[in-house]
Amino acid sequence: MTVTGMSLVVAVPAAVAGAACMGLASAAQARATKEVETGKPLDLTLFKRLVGRPLWLIGIAATILGLVLQLVALAFGPLLLVQPLLVTSLMFAGLASARLERRRPDRTMSVGGLLCVAGLAAFLVVARPSGNSETLVSGGDLLPLGIALAVLTLASLVVAASANSGSWRVLGLAVATGVLYGLTAGLMKVVAGQFRAGIDEPFRHWTLYLVCVVGPLGFLLSQNTFQQGRFLTPALAVITALDPLVGVAIGLSWMGESADGRPLALFGEALAGLVIVVGIALLSTRASHLSAESEMPPAEEETAPDEPGEQPDSDSDDGYGLAGTAC
Repeated sequence: MTVTGMSLVVAVPAAVAGAACMGLASAAQARATKEVETGKPLDLTLFKRLVGRPLWLIGIAATILGLVLQLVALAFGPLLLVQPLLVTSLMFAGLASARLERRRPDRTMSVGGLLCVAGLAAFLVVARPSGNSETLVSGGDLLPLGIALAVLTLASLVVAASANSGSWRVLGLAVATGVLYGLTAGLMKVVAGQFRAGIDEPFRHWTLYLVCVVGPLGFLLSQNTFQQGRFLTPALAVITALDPLVGVAIGLSWMGESADGRPLALFGEALAGLVIVVGIALLSTRASHLSAESEMPPAEEETAPDEPGEQPDSDSDDGYGLAGTAC
């Protein structure tokens, strides 16, 4: 299938609308996870504590709608176009989170979000993604990227489960979530193409069943990430940066899509990626600063002696503006 103007008219608005739903879902779910008891990283019982909470259910509804819109976008547009557009969910999530917390969006965080979106726009303009395959390569061609994604996911989960530092716990969870989300998106595009061939066609292939495993696992990890983090935006920045990167890798390696590979274009793509990284770094640094400010004692209490037996909270700042909890 080739990309046509009509395809983009459907794919781009659907992708942006899906990103808005995902941003709202992330904000609602992140706030809901703070309303229940915090467990250990990779807590499998978190869903049990969240079920029945209205805000979390709103997040679930927004997630489902966002996935439907993403599926529509993937059915009409190339993976290299649709996945990077998901970075815009970062801005929607920041606005929704500020609204839920009844505060104004932080100006510095807003600039960081804008940098992420600007870097994304520049990447799309320079890369000029093309191709719109709905089938995967076969056999051994799947292995190099598949092994790399599996190793990265497992390593991230090991870090999240074993680290004593809140920063490493949240980073491990966010990286694993981003990888699984990107993998899910790539497989969903294949499933969407199979649905075009017949309503029963996806049930004859392994891709649908892998989506049913990888997708819920990624969602579980995202909820744990939101609960472990103090601020939503930096954690979501890591996830939303990795998600499209994995999607782009799948499009190029597994689905025969292409991007401009001339040296000047590669330089521009790398520069656009650097802008996104700077935006994420700005978000993380600002969130870390806000976290420190919120935990700073009043001036008159700064010289007060510590209570007997009381230990300072050495894990209050995780370096990502995300505070983890002790295992």
